[in-house]
Amino acid sequence: MHPQKPHCISYSRVIHLSHLIDIGIPQWPGDPVVKFTTVAELQDDGYYLRRFSLGEHSATHINAPSSFHGHGIGVDEYSAQSLVVPAVVIDICKQATINPDYLLTVADILTWEAEFGTIGADNIVLLYTGWQAKWLDKNAFLNQDAAGNMHFPGFGSDTTEFLITERQIAGVGIDTHGVDSGQDTNFTINRLVLAKSRIVLENLTNLDQLPPQGTTLIIGILQLRGGSGSPAAVMALF
Repeated sequence: MHPQKPHCISYSRVIHLSHLIDIGIPQWPGDPVVKFTTVAELQDDGYYLRRFSLGEHSATHINAPSSFHGHGIGVDEYSAQSLVVPAVVIDICKQATINPDYLLTVADILTWEAEFGTIGADNIVLLYTGWQAKWLDKNAFLNQDAAGNMHFPGFGSDTTEFLITERQIAGVGIDTHGVDSGQDTNFTINRLVLAKSRIVLENLTNLDQLPPQGTTLIIGILQLRGGSGSPAAVMALF
């Protein structure tokens, strides 16, 4: 696990970065649908209880190394400390509006750093594409063409290599269904980041409410034994 330095958290606002989990949310093709089943009712049992089911990579979620690497750790092996991390936000909404297949470039990183400073080690880089606004329209969110190919923006592979090796980031996150662009069927970015047992967050929301820097993320996971990932309750403090 990538080491982290202890840090103090000072904040005045807390923002949910996770979507509401409900039936009918956008799902990766082939993933299990979200189901809720009532198993106890107040009037009959004295309490209300539901059973729920969904895929490990459904809704706002974290991917674990085991999802792409045979000897990778499961989601239950992330330390508590590794799930409290500083974050920066890079806005590519303009680029993504023009080109839904846009990939974050090293030039984008350097432009951001010229304004806000060098990205510090152990930060998660959050990519705000504007896709969060499409969440309630699963057709627009996945943006499949007639051949079934998806079109949404993501991280470029050279850019991700740069962030890992030159900036020593703790991971990446995005408001689309994948840190890989919709056109990348090889999950290149997931493989790169998770090979280092770092963090991948997908289907985030409310990234427009965060400052470019100075945010701390608290990533709540279900400690699923051997899990390939987990739905995540992600909170941003700043």
